[in-house]
Amino acid sequence: MSERVDNLTKWLASELKIDNPQIVAITNDASFRRYFRIIIDDVPHIVMDAPPSKEDCRPFLNIAERLKTIGLNVPHIIASDLDQGFLLLTDLGSELYLPALNEQRVDQLYGNALEALAHMQVHANSDDLPLYDRQLLHKEMNLFIDWLLDKHLNLTLSDTERKDLENCLDLLSDCALSQPQVFVHRDYHSRNLMICNSKSPGILDFQDAVKGPITYDLVSLLKDCYITWSKDQITTWASQHYTRLQQNGLLNNVDEKDFLRWFHWMGVQRHLKASGIFARLYHRDGKSGYLKDIPRTINYIVNITAEYPELAALHKLSKAINT
Repeated sequence: MSERVDNLTKWLASELKIDNPQIVAITNDASFRRYFRIIIDDVPHIVMDAPPSKEDCRPFLNIAERLKTIGLNVPHIIASDLDQGFLLLTDLGSELYLPALNEQRVDQLYGNALEALAHMQVHANSDDLPLYDRQLLHKEMNLFIDWLLDKHLNLTLSDTERKDLENCLDLLSDCALSQPQVFVHRDYHSRNLMICNSKSPGILDFQDAVKGPITYDLVSLLKDCYITWSKDQITTWASQHYTRLQQNGLLNNVDEKDFLRWFHWMGVQRHLKASGIFARLYHRDGKSGYLKDIPRTINYIVNITAEYPELAALHKLSKAINT
């Protein structure tokens, strides 16, 4: 038993008076967090282990309360020890969206997820959240350069290629910042949504929420790095969400064509970030499982940049590394 697990077991026993706690590891997170399931009075619960030197539990508590307040389906915090980085949570179950997504169920599941997303965008309090500003947008996109191009592919760009790439990144940032800024979950996709008894999906991994572009979470869901849908289907879902947001007053005087361009360009920004993170998870953290998701993620970039001459340099580069 590791020292962390030993301390976690002692916390459950001594502080929460849980006799002989039997914890069972669930899947590991892409971060340094780990999750365990424990049965208390015949009811399953989740324990989060977030080492304070690596993770801060306070944002999780903050965002959980914001989302709970507006009626979304998130884990409730039963007990916490921030000094040790332990949380005891309600259990939303074991049925993730990802393995359940098929042609027969996807419209219903995505419909529920999009309704919950619109509710979050309309009602969630974004006051005092970090801003998805230009600095953060570029920091994320630079993961593509630093970890995928430089570290993983050992690819050195010429001065001209790097300048052209930076121009594309500037355009993507301009697009993101021109959008209405709302509450952004930041990882609203099939591995962080749970199928529950209620219509509304269980929502996980929300601790990195920010105030940012209105299309960001929509891109996370519909252009998921872990599963791909047809271009026509994605456009249909995105257009439906555009109508939903318009009806709620978040897109006044915004044309659908402009909204879809925001959506597609936001996807390029996110997929640059994600591909860099997948490479970093392998080289820095020894997690090789995400390498298989890089081609799918880059393919999104290839397909969208082909449609916009302004992003020609990024299209040429992404196409070259995806062959």
